Amino acid sequence: RDAVFSRQRYWGEPFPVYYKKEENTSSSTSLSPFGGTGAIPQMIGEEHFPILLPEVEKYLPTEEGNPPLGNATAWAWDTATHKVVSNELIDNQTVFPLELNTMPGWAGSSWYWLEYMMEKEARGTFPTKAVVDYWQNVDLYVGGSEHATGHLLYSRFWNKFLKDRGFAPTEEPFKKLINQGMILGMSAFAYRLEGTNTFISKNQVKGQSVQPIHVDVSLLKDTSDELDIEKFKAWRKEFADAEFILEEDGKYITGREVEKMSKSKYNVVNPDDICEQYGADTLRLYEMFLGPLEQAKPWNTAGISGVYNFLRKLWRLYFNDNGWQVTDEAPTPEMLKALHKTIKKVNEDIENFSFNTSVSQFMICVNELSSLKCHHRDVLAPLAVLVAPFAPHIAEELWKRLGNTESVTYAPYPVHEDKYLQEDSKEYPVSFNGKVRFKRAYATSMTPAEIEQAILADPQTAEQLQGNTPKKVIVVPNRIINIVM
Repeated sequence: RDAVFSRQRYWGEPFPVYYKKEENTSSSTSLSPFGGTGAIPQMIGEEHFPILLPEVEKYLPTEEGNPPLGNATAWAWDTATHKVVSNELIDNQTVFPLELNTMPGWAGSSWYWLEYMMEKEARGTFPTKAVVDYWQNVDLYVGGSEHATGHLLYSRFWNKFLKDRGFAPTEEPFKKLINQGMILGMSAFAYRLEGTNTFISKNQVKGQSVQPIHVDVSLLKDTSDELDIEKFKAWRKEFADAEFILEEDGKYITGREVEKMSKSKYNVVNPDDICEQYGADTLRLYEMFLGPLEQAKPWNTAGISGVYNFLRKLWRLYFNDNGWQVTDEAPTPEMLKALHKTIKKVNEDIENFSFNTSVSQFMICVNELSSLKCHHRDVLAPLAVLVAPFAPHIAEELWKRLGNTESVTYAPYPVHEDKYLQEDSKEYPVSFNGKVRFKRAYATSMTPAEIEQAILADPQTAEQLQGNTPKKVIVVPNRIINIVM
């Protein structure tokens, strides 16, 4: 009856324990699940497992305060037949009451990854040697930091126990751990003057004694900080006759603060509403774009339109106002360079779990391809595959429109080719005594001596020198040209 482990609820693994009443027991004897003293817990033999949860009419505690299993009418253990039987048969001779508490969710869930590695027919049974020989630890565990003690810690306990018993092959259950950061909410506050039902706008407070009150973010106009006063008055009865001190422009501006998303703070964003308005791909991309995976990130609905516009711009590479515009023409080197630069960056980012920078690179790529007027199949087909893990719905649609019958999920993921990333020329900033005056591009095959000769022959260099002979010309390959006068 460990307070950390036991749960007073229905959903959970039942304890294989019944209570046997013994005569002449002291008052310090363990408590019976039905109250009172004089009952000692007895273990049910593992050969009689599993003990399954009984059916109950309701999952609430009993009127006497017992756990939900106290509502069960058949929750007693028959030691003669080794079966769960009706409570009416309890005689404390051969039939005894069962434990009413259950185990927590992480009792059974903390070794589920091992079950995944069992043959389907063997699941639900204790592992055989053949299964143990196949078991390994998991490559990657992704979970929130608040989840760690409820699952990660106990997974390690289970794994170490199974290792000591010879069933698990490794000491640790997971090779790598990533705690994804929490998505924070942007709370809104209205300021009530102390002892009144008058609310003063944020910029009018100016040192007055006010009580900040959390306001439901749905009461703000669009994505601004302006409060919809009529919605606010209808929100709660106590605010129906509230008065307001407004800004000079007649608006009521709320205070804003980044906090943990919570119903009590009225700052929860319903993802279903975002999907309804912008689509699921926009929601996925925006959550990745907010920042590094492991950092906590504030949600700001106002910023979601940028990601939404990016997806629209991506779509416009494939479609115009007249419909499908993808051609089979050979792409230019600039188009292939934009594509393969993105393939290289995204593949590196995926390996490093840097999904936010992947989304940034997609935006850069789409802008470059748009300026190049790229509608070429040899570029847009691999781009659709590349986007698929990030925005699967639009990628699937584009892949189908490209003439494929199998899902984009099964398409080979693109690999960059270095030949498309080679620079033919390099732009140099040209400095005179350390100050940049103009820029010039030279072929990457040119030697520093050839670049020096070319820059000294440049008319703009002559303009800067004004007939003087430079003391020194410094050429740092692929970096800078500096002329010392």
